[in-house]
Order: sequence, then C-alpha cells, then structure tokens
Amino acid sequence: MESLNGLNVFVHVAETRSFVAAGRIIGISASAVGKSISRMEAKLKVRLFHRNTRSVTLTAEGRLFLERSRRILAELEAAEQELSQLADNPRGRLRVSLPLVSSLVLPVLAEFMRRYPAIELDLDFTDRVVDVIGEGFDAVVRGGPMVDSRLMMRKLGDYQHLLVGSPAYFAAHGTPQTPADLANHRCLHYRFPNSGKLEPWPLASGTEIALPVSMVCNNIETRLCFALRGLGIACLPDFCMRDALAAGELVTVLATYVQQSTPFCVLWPSGGYMTPKLRAFIDFLGGRVFPVNGGRSSASRT
Repeated sequence: MESLNGLNVFVHVAETRSFVAAGRIIGISASAVGKSISRMEAKLKVRLFHRNTRSVTLTAEGRLFLERSRRILAELEAAEQELSQLADNPRGRLRVSLPLVSSLVLPVLAEFMRRYPAIELDLDFTDRVVDVIGEGFDAVVRGGPMVDSRLMMRKLGDYQHLLVGSPAYFAAHGTPQTPADLANHRCLHYRFPNSGKLEPWPLASGTEIALPVSMVCNNIETRLCFALRGLGIACLPDFCMRDALAAGELVTVLATYVQQSTPFCVLWPSGGYMTPKLRAFIDFLGGRVFPVNGGRSSASRT
C-alpha cells in the first residue's frame, strides 16, 4: 500500500505542479509530499521532477512514469468499485473538460450532481484542444470534429450556426441580402485559442468574401451580448440564443447561405474498464444535452 500511496501523491503533484496543492488535495503536509516523492525517486533511481522555488515540472522520466501511474491507479479504482459493488452507486472524482458553452451544459451538470452526489466533478472549461489522455481527463465534451484513435466517442446531438443581429442594428445599417453585402457590415468574430486564427463563417461553398472585423473575442457570451446591443452581426450556435430569437431581440440573416451542422460529442479513452462513474456521466449527458436526438446516439471510435 505504501507504493500505491506514493503513486497517488506523485500523480497529484504532476497534475497540480505543486507540493502544497497536492498535499491540500490529499490531506497531508507539503513536507510529507516532498518526502514521499524523494523516497520514490530513490527507489526508482531516477529524477521525476525538476523543482525550484517557483515551479515543479516533470522530467522526461516523470512523464513516462505518469502515464503508467495513471493506468495503475485507474485499474485499482475499477477493481475496488467492482469488489464494493458500486455500479448502482457510482462515486469518486470525475475530471471532465468542457467547452465555454455554459448555457448548454450547466443545467445538465447541476442535474447530474443532484442525481449522483457521491461523484466529485472536477470541471475544466476551455475551448482549447486538450490531450485527453496526457492531461488525465476522464472525459471531454466538445463541439465539432475531433479525430483521435485513442478515444471513444458518443454523439450527443447537432447544432446549427446562424448569422444574427438585432432589429435596431439592421434598421440602422440595412439587412444583407447576399454574403457579399457583409463587406459593408460590422462583424463580430471568434478567435480559436490554439491557432489564433479567426473562425470562418459557414457560408455556402464557393462564397469568397473577406469579412470586416469589428471585434474579436474567444467566447460566445461576448458576441451574443454585443449582437443584442446592436453592435454588429455575429455567427453563433443556435442553442445559445433561442430565447432571444423567440423574443425578437435577434433576427437571422442569410439563412439560405449558411450551411453547417456541427456535432456535439462526449469523448473518453478507449480500451480498458469503463468505471461506473464515467458510464453514469456519459449516459446522463446522452439523453439531456440535446433531448430530441441525443439519446439515440451510440458510441464509436473517433
């Protein structure tokens, strides 16, 4: 058990990059964490971390050992859950990466917490492309295509991108009738966090136009807020503005020129044992994020 405890300490230090933070999570002092790491390094005869007064980073040997350690701890957790017959009462920490679309997923996550109080959700909201296995996530929820042969995928549903603006904006600036008309409008853009490039608007194939840039940001909420306030035209997913469209606060334009349906999926590492907590999470999302079509989807490799 001492070796397993040491693995647990090691993984927490690797994930938090801090002896203090790891000790706080485990419930021991930073000094005890440091001694545990030193004992493990002495036993393995390798250095697992580069450490100074300001940072703790993994060595090449540490990164290799982290991958193995995570697998060992995951298998141990799975075995413990089987022996304890926890399938009917999933429990434990579930680390999930989600996109910055809180209006879509937060109500569902709140329901999940109420249904499974013994599962500790560790949620990371970001639009960057994460390394599901390398960063130790149990699952990742994303919109758009993700190709990784190491992952399994379940499609939760589809959403549409729409070009929208406020009635006041169109009254002041006119309503575009063709994509070319967008050259004379204020356009609110999204920037991809990984590449730094602007997200292309899903206009019909063969439509070539340099869109003006009036504002650039990296989330949905800002573009929605500015569009509602008459500051320009935004390309947004339909799920974030259904109420605004129904109330007439936003109107769509160029609908016949916009051609894109985007899948929304949950992904998780393939192979091995699927823990009850992960199965519960995937099944719960499947019927609730997109109730109309999400529940009919099935798992597949990416």
